[in-house]
Amino acid sequence: MLKKILIANRGEIALRITRACKSLGIKTVGVYSTADKDLMHLRFVDEAVCIGPGATSESYLNIPALITAAEITGADAIHPGYGFLSENAEFAETVENSGFTFIGPRPEHIRLMGNKVSAIVAMKKAGVPTVPGCDHAVTPQNALEEAKKIGFPLIVKAASGGGGRGMRIVERVDTLLESVQAAQRDAEMWFGDDTVYMERFLQKPRHVEVQILADGDGHAIHLYDRDCSLQRRHQKVLEEAPAPDLPEQARADILEACVNACKMIQYRGAGTFEFLYEDGEFFFIEMNTRVQVEHPVTEMVTGIDIIEQQIRIASGLGLELQQEDIEIRGHAIECRINAEDPQSFIPSAGKIKEYFVPGGAGIRIDSHIYAGYSIPPYYDSMIAKLIAHGKDRKTAIARLHQALDEMVLTGIKTNIPLHKNVILQDPQFCETAMDIHYLEKHLLKPFSKEDKK
Repeated sequence: MLKKILIANRGEIALRITRACKSLGIKTVGVYSTADKDLMHLRFVDEAVCIGPGATSESYLNIPALITAAEITGADAIHPGYGFLSENAEFAETVENSGFTFIGPRPEHIRLMGNKVSAIVAMKKAGVPTVPGCDHAVTPQNALEEAKKIGFPLIVKAASGGGGRGMRIVERVDTLLESVQAAQRDAEMWFGDDTVYMERFLQKPRHVEVQILADGDGHAIHLYDRDCSLQRRHQKVLEEAPAPDLPEQARADILEACVNACKMIQYRGAGTFEFLYEDGEFFFIEMNTRVQVEHPVTEMVTGIDIIEQQIRIASGLGLELQQEDIEIRGHAIECRINAEDPQSFIPSAGKIKEYFVPGGAGIRIDSHIYAGYSIPPYYDSMIAKLIAHGKDRKTAIARLHQALDEMVLTGIKTNIPLHKNVILQDPQFCETAMDIHYLEKHLLKPFSKEDKK
């Protein structure tokens, strides 16, 4: 087992990793920027190192600073969490070349899956269904020829993209070249890579993903699926597990395909296959080679500690779990609580005055905040994840509503009213999962000022 882990992250995921390490008897090193000296997990780690100013480029994205912190504290491994450098192949290589264990996939797999074009090619070889489209770069020179093969409407995407950036929906041929060039400019600006590709634009898909664990030596299992369809500007707002209302045979087929893909490439660690699901079919869109924000819902329904499994695999202990060990028990739903204005969605930095954590059967909250904590303006606005588990989806929704009613958080603005007064009050959502456009098209527009109070 690893002896000391440096946690190259901040916020709730840093606290989550700290807890997992302590349960395994592993010493911890926390890192922080000057803006983050009051983070909760820094009270519980064995050592803490300041790695730079508040700007991410000078701290959490500063590879030399992170490696130096690991060296001076005698850490033997680095856990990247999610975001920041977690899917940066150069960082993973630097960690391992510096003599540390990287708690995550091999660099070559991060690189393979970090480029959507190469990921699509790999998944086709593994028998994972992909969205009809081209599996090579699109340019203004070949765009028309490729578009004729795919048909309209189609979508142009950045090969190195994510978060909805570098994407253009094209409904007519006369806007094709302009959209390709605009997507190339966005891709270069956001990702330093102007490579784009095209695929069919699905009209009303759901976003369904599959959680896997693999040991790097050909043994892999799945922890079933999640639905992450409630999104705003391609950012997830609410997630649940398992994905409701999937045909059992279609579910079984896609779970098996994901496990087989991991075995084929000898993937190591935790990972998530993301799909668009429409009219009974799954279409691969990307693989996240890290732990997901929404991993708690899978933990709640399977009883498996995903962070602990990451650490065990990285320690060389392999994956002792077998597929027959994994069972789904009930249903879990997660609300992402963001510090943001509920009308404009502009981040709301500031000092928290009151904070009361809800409780009761089946309630879990992952958060690093506390009364008196000041939220800095430099980082992602998510400050908590509220998770409810029940014997079925109806029970989980009822418990989540109860927990949101109990939650007290003052001094800043949050999106709690969106979850409590809009999403969980919507009869259609409470009946079944909706498509990825549902939140923006049907719930946010009628979200009146009265609802947001």
